[in-house]
Amino acid sequence: MKNSLSIQEARKLVLLSQRLPSSKFVGPAPAATLSAIEHLGYIQIDTLSVIQRAHHHTIWNRHPRYQASQLDRLLADKRVFEYWSHAAAYLPMRDFRFSLPRKRAMACGDQEHWYARDAKLEQLVMKRIHDEGPLMARDFEGNSRRRGDWHAKPAKRTLENLFMQGKLMSPRRVNFQKVYDLTQRVLPQGIDLSMPSRQLHARFLITRYLRANGLGQPAECCYLLKDTRSSVAEALAEMVLGGEVKAIRVEGDLYHALPASLEQLNHRLKSSPLKILSPFDNLVIQRKRIKKLFGFDYQIECYRPADKRRYGYFTLPLLWNGRLVARMDCKASRKESLMHLHHLVLEPWMTRTDGFLQALSRALRGFMKFNQCHRLRIHKTSPHPLADALRALMSDGDVSTAAPKETRKKKTGVCFAIDSR
Repeated sequence: MKNSLSIQEARKLVLLSQRLPSSKFVGPAPAATLSAIEHLGYIQIDTLSVIQRAHHHTIWNRHPRYQASQLDRLLADKRVFEYWSHAAAYLPMRDFRFSLPRKRAMACGDQEHWYARDAKLEQLVMKRIHDEGPLMARDFEGNSRRRGDWHAKPAKRTLENLFMQGKLMSPRRVNFQKVYDLTQRVLPQGIDLSMPSRQLHARFLITRYLRANGLGQPAECCYLLKDTRSSVAEALAEMVLGGEVKAIRVEGDLYHALPASLEQLNHRLKSSPLKILSPFDNLVIQRKRIKKLFGFDYQIECYRPADKRRYGYFTLPLLWNGRLVARMDCKASRKESLMHLHHLVLEPWMTRTDGFLQALSRALRGFMKFNQCHRLRIHKTSPHPLADALRALMSDGDVSTAAPKETRKKKTGVCFAIDSR
């Protein structure tokens, strides 16, 4: 078995482990959704809805038959749950016990939430939910003679503190707002509630990360997970000595991989459709890692002032032929059924524009349908001539310069319009 990998082999291993390209799944679509979540280990939740939210977008890229209702069903069936990974996430219910160390640390005060705790208000909130059943933050507004007790902001903060401590869970969301209930009423029967040891928790973090990502370094395995770095380093050293994990060099940098993952290198990385990724996709969420392995210097710019943005408000990485080749700033105006492509920017080394544009035009049709958009408006591309070429491809070579040109696509049943304004 190899002790080193070329950068091309490393990229191949990462993409195969990330299920990009997506693998065919024979069986019901909800089962494919659960398989994707269990394999990746988590799906990050995001509040931004410039396009379809990140948790739906990330699953869709691994499972083309995905629909948002499938995630709702998995929550209702207690196959996944909402908690915290490196950020707010949907996690496999089978891994529930490994959320307990953080919850215990929160409850004991060893880790602090960003909201200060109010013990009295915690008791009142717990009693109301115990007596009345699942409640939302808005249910605590103006429901007490003592106005301070149920003021919206303090109640919301307390609900989140109780959620992070593990005393409350969220069985569902309504209009993207959490519904809170007692943990014992949300968990399925027979769930393992034993607290994992420090060593077992570290081994879980390592195995989960390497299975989903192919290659990893200690800091990547415990990315944004407080108080885990030393235990992960210790466990990783033991796993290497025991042959459970293999040390691998990639261009002089030390990584680690599971032996079973390395066997994937015996398979060909099939040519796949271009993928339009979420900024919070598991592949790209660790920006330093993706820059080192893929040479893609990426930051989401929605948190920057407008005059500081280089590429756009919500740029999406584009994956094609095993490389991150471009980024695309998009916004879905769902009421108008209009997808705005504000700015498409190719990486400087990208010269195969004909093949790329063909692949992008096919991906855009599926992406528009996924976002409930039938019309596309292309505002700007870099290089500039790509705009007209992409419009031509999207309209089958017939572009109206004054008004949208509609073209029916038999395969999707969607009527696309290219708006050149």
